[in-house]
Amino acid sequence: MSAPTENLEEYSHEELAAQPIGAWTGQAYRRVVGAIRDQLAVENLTQPHWWTLNHASGAPGTWTRATLTDRLTPYDDQNTDFDAIYDDLIARGWLTEDATGGMNLTEEGEAGRLRARERNLRVHHQTHEGIPEADFVTTINVLRRMVANLGGDGNLPEDPK
Repeated sequence: MSAPTENLEEYSHEELAAQPIGAWTGQAYRRVVGAIRDQLAVENLTQPHWWTLNHASGAPGTWTRATLTDRLTPYDDQNTDFDAIYDDLIARGWLTEDATGGMNLTEEGEAGRLRARERNLRVHHQTHEGIPEADFVTTINVLRRMVANLGGDGNLPEDPK
């Protein structure tokens, strides 16, 4: 997957500084998330499936349906029925629930998670193509500050592990 950057024009500092951040962050969101969703769909997964697999892998047995749904709902933009996601992963044989309701990945679930991870890494690499790491870090810090300036949480999400 090579990024078509040959048609990326140069603009003046003033032209770029005058650009509407909402339009560019919105377009970036739709492109990045769309590419991730396309790759997950190859495995017949959605983002909520992916999130569930990662959390169950990162902290086996500690997430229940209720606690994981509470954790994931703020990131969901599709009004997901998380119980349907959990039921689907259980029906596939990828996820189990123990006697306390804790969710655990099966070997098949971990294999599926790793396949999906590889697909997502392809999107990650394509997204970062031609961008120096320092510029990427600056971009993340600028976006974090914008989020905080508008009353949101500019801190990094907690690691599920």
